[in-house]
Order: sequence, then structure tokens, then C-alpha cells
Amino acid sequence: MTVLAILARTMVKTGMAKPSWLVKPVALTRIPGRYLAHQESLPKLPVPPLKQTCDRYLAALEPIVDAEQLKHTQELVDQFQAPGGVGERLQKGLEHRARKAENWLSDWWLQTAYLDYRLPVVVHSSPGVVLPRLDFSDRQGQIRYAAKLIAGVLDFKTMIDNETLPVEYLGGKMLCMNQYYQVLSSCRIPGKKSDSVVNHALNKRPPVHITVVHNYQVSNAGNVLDVHQFFVLDVYNSDGTPLTVDQLYIQLEKIWNSSLQTNKEPIGILTSNHRNSWGKAYANLTKDKTNKESVRAIQKSIFTVCLDAPMPRVSDEMYRTRAAVQMLHGGGSRWNSGNRWFDKTLQFIIGEDGTCGVIYEHAPAEGPPIVALIDHVVEYTKKSEMVRTPMVPLPMPRKLRFNVTPEIKRDIEEAKQNMNIMVHDLDVKVIVFSHFGKNVPKSHKMSPDAFIQVGLQLAYYRMYKRCCATYESASLRMFRLGRTDTIRSATTDSARFVRAMDDPAKQNSEKVALLEKAVKAHRAYTDTAIRGQAIDRHLLGLKLQAIEDLSALPDIFMDTSYAVANHYNLSTSQVPAKTDCVMCFGPVVPDGYGVCYNPMEQHINFAVSAFNSCADTNATQMAQALEDALVDIKTLLDQTPKAKL
Repeated sequence: MTVLAILARTMVKTGMAKPSWLVKPVALTRIPGRYLAHQESLPKLPVPPLKQTCDRYLAALEPIVDAEQLKHTQELVDQFQAPGGVGERLQKGLEHRARKAENWLSDWWLQTAYLDYRLPVVVHSSPGVVLPRLDFSDRQGQIRYAAKLIAGVLDFKTMIDNETLPVEYLGGKMLCMNQYYQVLSSCRIPGKKSDSVVNHALNKRPPVHITVVHNYQVSNAGNVLDVHQFFVLDVYNSDGTPLTVDQLYIQLEKIWNSSLQTNKEPIGILTSNHRNSWGKAYANLTKDKTNKESVRAIQKSIFTVCLDAPMPRVSDEMYRTRAAVQMLHGGGSRWNSGNRWFDKTLQFIIGEDGTCGVIYEHAPAEGPPIVALIDHVVEYTKKSEMVRTPMVPLPMPRKLRFNVTPEIKRDIEEAKQNMNIMVHDLDVKVIVFSHFGKNVPKSHKMSPDAFIQVGLQLAYYRMYKRCCATYESASLRMFRLGRTDTIRSATTDSARFVRAMDDPAKQNSEKVALLEKAVKAHRAYTDTAIRGQAIDRHLLGLKLQAIEDLSALPDIFMDTSYAVANHYNLSTSQVPAKTDCVMCFGPVVPDGYGVCYNPMEQHINFAVSAFNSCADTNATQMAQALEDALVDIKTLLDQTPKAKL
């Protein structure tokens, strides 16, 4: 199942979808039933025709498997889709499921891609977001910004609660807004073999608190100790109004000044371990009543704010890379990795040194809803503060207590060791590509995303002299409860272009023609995917249907080609934002890369990741190859007069 699990790693490309607000005044009037009515008006996810998927599957294999292997797969595919054969039977089963369910894929997808996935959520599943550096370097600045940020999230939450979120559109079609209702007051719960997700926003009495986890650094006999403390902070007054920025500042200051008694153990680091290990440790931890209540308070909270200790200083050029590492894993047990609850859907990270960002647990949502929330919050924090010192004394935020037995202490030590291994293994490079942004592809009437993806294909081909299976996620939110499908960026057209690009025997005009064809092919695949007609989720559905219905898996799923097609050496995602930020995530295979990008008008933010344990991959080299490829493609276009095309 790990292949299925890694499919989900990446975020979502939403084509032309743009959040239709920045900070508009939040509507105070509740519109009950609006969300439900909107959801019911959306079409259901279709099941594509069997022959169409089989044909497209073979086409997708062409650039990534050899001729002999492809011939063998062709025979298996013909056998699979033969009249009256196993493929037809499974297709009928899927169509039957689609008639009954709201979305034939969504439950299966949540289970196989996320909840059954047993590698740690850290690096392998949860994306991080690096926000622009803030101009403070002390605790006052940290607390002031945290107070504004919390108020901004609560402002966004009002739109969710009142059902007044502006509906998003993609290519003129309304999008499913369900994911917005899943990210607050929700949490992943570990199990020994499979996890679950709980959403407390649906409770009769929804949560009114957030959790704040604070990394204090205290000196003890010449050593610096990290003390990670969790607090419950009520963020609503008794009349239901949210606390003001001013009130939040006062409450956060109380947390900062709170005495350093009780546990010194970083309980949160347990959430970073392998899911089966954490599932076992969780059962053990929550046997104790105090621990169970503390864990439940974290799980029920609206979101978590992590007040981080400063990380080691680096040069300005390396700053974004260091910040990406802090968002993805916290830097290791010596730094801020214990200052998290990685199962929590939404964690905002604010460092004392002005570093700021987010990490989110991927099961409930993709990147765009998270980024829309971030855009709103960032704009909100820029507004001038209204300081109205309230007369009401506020209760002391409650410190969460944990009873740490020798067994729990052992689990914590194991999690620390495993976290530090992951930290040493993750190789990250964040670059700001400053040569151009969306402006250049648009001036050549090319899709910026397709342009960047073709650039990635060229960078990979130059480094490895071959094409590889490439994953880019496409949004299925045109459909009710839609999540993602795969845009396969390695196409026969992209393969022809990358082989021709550095061939001195080829004329520039021919190279440009091949480039344009490759860009158009990517754009066409994207349109196919967002209309629910791509191949990957359909093939997964047929496979899962076979697991339910048949005694043995059909040969097509046991074939080497299927394994190659799902071994994504490039796992990529475009996550556009109004904020000058970048999302980052780990590779999905040991010898692969994770590449995420935010194309702005005049520049592009890229985050590239790889594993140090693989001798053949290097994030810095890939980032450089990508930069060179994009510059070379622009040069090619500049040197080729339009008249010749």
C-alpha cells in the first residue's frame, strides 16, 4: 500500500482557481444551509470509460519504460479490458459504487493514501509553509505577532462558522468547499495498524480554545535545556465574541511568564514517530487519566500555535532553506521538534527570531484551502491594531500536565533518535528564482505551470539522461468531496523536447515547436485531470475494487510497468499564493525529489527536497539544474524570431 500512500503526498494544482478574497469585512450574518445547498449543487465524480483509461495508461508509460516492457504491458492491458473480462467486471463494480456514494473515491482515498500509511507524517506526508521573514527578534515581537495571527485565524473561522466563505471557481465552474470545514478543530488519532481523523467542529458544543506550545530554553548547570510546555488558551469571551489582539497578547504573555515547573519531557515528539510505534505509545500514554485529558485538549483545540526558540543563525541566502527545515520537522530534538503536535491538522509556527510558517497534517485537506487561510491571516496581521484594553480580567491559560512513566520516557527517547535520523537525512534547498516569473510564459501565450513542469523535465533529463514518472497533483474540487488526481508531466511530447533541447543537430525553430507541443500536452492533461478523466485514481479504484471482489489481483497491477509508473522520482506541486511564501514537502520515494513552487508575477519560489541517504540525488544540484533549464528555455524563445515559427 505504500505506493498508494505516497501518491497523496503532494498538494493540489488548482489551475486558475484563486481565492476570491483577501481581507474583506467578515459577514456577521449567519447564512444557515448555504454550504449544504452549494455542496448538493455540485456534480458527482465520474468513473472514466475503461478503454479510455487503458489507452491513456499505455501512452503514459511510453516515455518511462522500455519498448520490450511496454509490449508486455500492452498484452496485459488487452487481456484486462477484453469483452467479458475482469476489467469490465471491476468497472461495473466501480460504477455501482459511484451511483450509491456521494463520491466513489473519497473514503478509499483518505484510508489508503493517509490513514493506512505507516511512515511518520513528518517529512513523508505533512507539508510545511515558509512565510516571509518578520522584523522582530525578541519575545515581545513574537508574542505581538502571535496575537495578531490568532485573531486573523479566528476572523477566517467566522466565515466558516457563518457559512459566508466566498465560493471558489475554476475555469468558470464552482468548487467543492468541504475541505475548509475540515481543517479547524480536527486532529489525526494514531492506531496500531491504521489511524483515524476526528473533527470536533461538528460537536454540539464546538471547541473554544487553541493550544499553545512554548519552547523555553533554560540554563541548568551550564547546559541549555529545552522545555516544551503545552497550554490551553480560551480564545472566546463568555458572550461568544473572539478575544481582541490586545487580550490575546496579555494571555500569551502569561504563558511566556508561566513558571517552569512540571514535565521537562518533550511529549510532542512522540507524534513524529512511525505510526505503528506511535499508535502503541499512544495507547500506553492515554491509559493515565491526566495524560488522556491533556491529549484530548490538544486534539479538540481549534488549532495549535508553536512559539519556537531561535534556531542557529545562517546567511540571508540560506535563511529560507533553514526556515523550510524548521517548518517541516523543527530541526531535531535539540531544537524545536518537540515543540509540536504533528497529528494536529493546523500548526502555526512563530520563532523568537522572526521565522514564521505553518505545518499541516495532510489527511483532511490539500494545499490551496490552507494557503487561502494563510493569505487571509497574513493580510489581517498587516492591519493596524485596534487596542481596546478590556476591563474584564481573563482567566489564566491552563498548563497541560503529563505523567511520564519510565516506559513513556523510553518511547520519547526512541522518537527523539528517529527524528534526529530523519533530520540528518532530509536535504532541502529553497530558492527564489529571480530571472522571471509568470510574466514570461504568459508573454509567449503559455501556461506558467506547464512551462515550469517542462523545465523540470529538462532539469531531470540533463541530470539523469532519462525521463521519470512525475506526479503533479490536480484538483478534483469541481466534484462533490473531490480531492486530487495525478497530472503525469512526463509525456511523449516532453520527452521529445528534452532530448532535442541539447542536440546541436536540431535547429532552434524545431526546438521551439517541440517546446510548444510539450507545453500544450501538459495543459491538455491538466484539463483532462480536473474534469475527472485522468487515469491514476481510476486505476486505483479498479485495484481496490479487485481487492474487495476478487481472490487475486489482476496481472496489470502486478506488472513491473505499474510499479515504475507509481515510483515518482519527481513529486511536484504548484501551490500559488498571494503571499510571497513557499510550501515544501519531502520526496515520496528514497531516490526521488519533492518540488513545490509558487509562481509570482516577476519571480518563482521553489522548494526542492531529497534524501542524503541516496547517493544519486542532491537538492542543491536539482535546484540549480532547474534554474538553468528555465533560463535556457527563455533564451531559446528569445533567440528564435516569431516569424520562423
